[in-house]
Amino acid sequence: MAFDFKKEYRDLYQAKAKPMRVEVPAMTFAAVAGTGDPNEEGGAYSQALALLYGFSYSVKMAKMGSWQPEGYFDYVVPPLEGLWWSGAGAFSGTAIVDKGALSWVSLIRQPDFVTPEVFARACAMLAEKKPELAGALDRGDMRLIRFAEGPCVQIMHRGPYDDEPATIAKLASFVEEEGLETDIAEGGESPVGHRATGAFDAAAVLDALDAHGGVPSVRLHHEIYLGDPRRTKPENLKTVIRHPVRVRA
Repeated sequence: MAFDFKKEYRDLYQAKAKPMRVEVPAMTFAAVAGTGDPNEEGGAYSQALALLYGFSYSVKMAKMGSWQPEGYFDYVVPPLEGLWWSGAGAFSGTAIVDKGALSWVSLIRQPDFVTPEVFARACAMLAEKKPELAGALDRGDMRLIRFAEGPCVQIMHRGPYDDEPATIAKLASFVEEEGLETDIAEGGESPVGHRATGAFDAAAVLDALDAHGGVPSVRLHHEIYLGDPRRTKPENLKTVIRHPVRVRA
């Protein structure tokens, strides 16, 4: 039976409607950073998903070819995740006035056998299979990064993404009751100090996140998408919302 990260790590993926604390360990991700409305047809976000899913399934389906990474095991591709920010201050996922001003890092978790060498080979395989992605792969738009989120709080949101603010309010109340405070990065319109809608530097964002297994200085509003909006009615969508925290000073 294929290994399913969602079932094996229920504390990370099977959040409850009631907020909870969680310690998030180091994980390896394929990641793409960008800016703009995620609903824009053919936009940067759509391109990011094509890269992430194309790569993730290239690795998973290596079992069918002549090459398998060392330590390969069959598994279910983990869910899409997103780190988000917009505007000045610390972005909590509420008060989204202009979706075109959103910035994001889209990620899909990878098994630990996906090393930089495996990443490079799988990218080459993907470029050969999908030439339309070759330019983005050559530019290094997608990167392999590894970081831990450390202490966080999380909650399950059920329903449309636009209804998330009410769920986030419950999470904020829990943070206050637990004697914690959110630890979401600030810095103008970007956690690394540049304007998201101006001189957006995807490499700088990914450099800041790639803590080689440690907790990065950049910690952001995090969503994990357990429902596919292309196939799921909005009212049935399930999204884990996670915020990094620290003990209140």
